[in-house]
Amino acid sequence: MLAHVYSCAVIGLDGVTIDVEVDYGQGNPGRITIVGLPDEAVKESRERVYSAIKNSELAFPRKPITVNLAPASVRKEGPAFDLPIAVGVIITYNQVPQATVEDAMFVGELSLDGSLRHVRGVLSIAAHARAEGFKKLFVPEMDAAEAALIPDIEVYPVKSLSDLVNHLTGGEQISPANARDISSSLEINAETDFSEVKGQENIKRALEVAAAGGHNVLMSGSPGAGKTLMARALCSILPRLSIDEALEVTRIYSICDMLPPETPLIQTRPFRAPHHTISHAGMVGGGHIPRPGEISLSHRGVLFLDELPEFGQRMLDVLRQPMEDKVVTISRAQGSLTFPANFMLVGAMNPCPCGYAGDNLRQCTCMPAAITNYQKRISGPLLDRIDIHAHVPRVDFQKLSSQRQGETSETIRQRVEAARQKQIERFQNTHLVSNADMTPTEIRQYCQLDDPCQQLMKTAMRQMRLTARGYHRVLKLSRTIADLDGVENIMQHHIAEALQYRAKDQE
Repeated sequence: MLAHVYSCAVIGLDGVTIDVEVDYGQGNPGRITIVGLPDEAVKESRERVYSAIKNSELAFPRKPITVNLAPASVRKEGPAFDLPIAVGVIITYNQVPQATVEDAMFVGELSLDGSLRHVRGVLSIAAHARAEGFKKLFVPEMDAAEAALIPDIEVYPVKSLSDLVNHLTGGEQISPANARDISSSLEINAETDFSEVKGQENIKRALEVAAAGGHNVLMSGSPGAGKTLMARALCSILPRLSIDEALEVTRIYSICDMLPPETPLIQTRPFRAPHHTISHAGMVGGGHIPRPGEISLSHRGVLFLDELPEFGQRMLDVLRQPMEDKVVTISRAQGSLTFPANFMLVGAMNPCPCGYAGDNLRQCTCMPAAITNYQKRISGPLLDRIDIHAHVPRVDFQKLSSQRQGETSETIRQRVEAARQKQIERFQNTHLVSNADMTPTEIRQYCQLDDPCQQLMKTAMRQMRLTARGYHRVLKLSRTIADLDGVENIMQHHIAEALQYRAKDQE
């Protein structure tokens, strides 16, 4: 008897329906042959399936079994095919009717005793199952809450193979997982509040502008000035994730198997801070079977690179294309995969190797050539893609010892969210999210200047030697500052503030 059971393979962030065909023939009993481009983890399912069926007190066919994972052109990897293979084997021996699995999809790793273990990528699988018209999805019990984030599909939490067989044969039924209401679960959860940062009012303002428009930031200053502290506090003033953004981020973390235990939904904007020793594949993504890297894990959030020059010029230059396109494409011989990478880059660096160039209390011990070589580690094209360049000065004793609290993150976030709301309304018929995403077409439409503003920009272009990209980034930044002020037209003081955030010696 030939059995058909449906499962799903995850390629990049998307699912592909896999038809698990199981048949038996003549020959040595108990032998299982798996074809259809399986990897080693899939091939090892032969032993897991045999032991799980036997230890679940179910009959295993005393004939050789052939399993075909179709389509054969898609590479199958991981242990998630254990459950559909086991169900197919059981169907061939007439222990479960074929009709009970026609509108269902199965994923799960089997233990030798028949219990189910966690598998990654369940959110993508559930979304694909719904899109393909499946009515039911059977997943391991610990993954049901994640799958239930996708509406309009019945998700069944399965503890063991024997429980599943009882359910399919009309015995004790498995109750579907309750669909999760995520509209009220999104929250702000940051370790540091802006009220705890003493002084640095100018830097706080710069970060507020960056948060309001999704702009990239580079902070430069001597050690101990508070660069890392303020970067970590940035997430506390970013607007809350929308439901669609939360599901998008959760899907990435699910594929990477990085969802925290008992947290099926990423509720806060990601904050990623990789060390400068990270590999190219770790930063951008890659591997034999490509996986998202840090730039995709920081999607819709913040990618913080501390000690920016230590990352090396080659590592930093690979960020240039994702910063422009908001996606990263990884090409391999088997094909190309595209991962989202719409992140805010926040960099922090010292002005020189010793860290004290320009400091008013400690003398720099670096030679001029050493300072130049250190700063040249960051290429001009990358600097040109950073909208806000902020010098972080040393904080004096009076401000550090003061008991006065500054503005709270909640107060600043209210202004940021009001500015973002203007941008949502402005870009409602496009794929854009924030001002930083604008292309020259949107800049021409939404960043129109009157004659005094045009004259100011003309002078700035000449004196600051702005590139075309730099010119557009000043306009986008001015648009954000105007949104924070709640006005429709860009004014001269908005442009003046935006120009102050350009690197003085970059153009």
